[in-house]
Amino acid sequence: MTRYIQRHSLLTRVTHGVAAVACILLAVTGVFVFVPSLGGGIMGGEFTQTMRMLHRVLAVPFILVPLFAVLKSPAGFVHLFKEDIFGKWDKDDVTWAMKFPFYLFAPGKVHMPPQHHVKSAQRLADGALLFFCIMLALSGIVLWLNTGFPTGSGLKVDFAPETLLLAHLVHDVFFFLTVFVGIAHIYLGAGIFQPYRGTARIMFGDGKVSESDAVYHWGYWANEEIALGKNVTVEKDGKEK
Repeated sequence: MTRYIQRHSLLTRVTHGVAAVACILLAVTGVFVFVPSLGGGIMGGEFTQTMRMLHRVLAVPFILVPLFAVLKSPAGFVHLFKEDIFGKWDKDDVTWAMKFPFYLFAPGKVHMPPQHHVKSAQRLADGALLFFCIMLALSGIVLWLNTGFPTGSGLKVDFAPETLLLAHLVHDVFFFLTVFVGIAHIYLGAGIFQPYRGTARIMFGDGKVSESDAVYHWGYWANEEIALGKNVTVEKDGKEK
């Protein structure tokens, strides 16, 4: 039998999943928007146009699903900002962040201090990723409105050339920043990094984490959950007891 702790709700997992898939597909289609000749040289002009259209369509769930989650659970949104991103750091948070670069290369030899619901360095990464995505969404909306929103509807806003230039610059800069941080996020979150093996279940499964993994990764949070007991379950042969 294995004890598990429920770490993320269904709403959190669905929102994260939709945003993650949309973000990856937006990055792929965005390459053909950023370098139109790439698609034209490989597949022809129609392929590039299809990628541009798909890029705009994918932006809809990327923006609307997180907004729905905020409206559905405003308390969760407040908690995300106040605790999971801008929560006050303690001594262990600072130590964990300082040791993390060494931990990446020698996880078996570096002892990491216990952490709260979200690790200190992850708060920085998550906050940056959230900010990057907001900037991408805002600049993308400006570019989309300038071409007609929805496409072909005739609802078009004529922005000043300087505004469009700034929107293009912001969109391109934060595109590359999002890809950079996103790759690191996938490396850790998907369990490619050995100490995180199996943790993909937390976001792309039932949202549970084994008690042993919880204590190892988020000691303070795990101990609080174990003491409360309401989110702790026991499973035997894959079935909840």
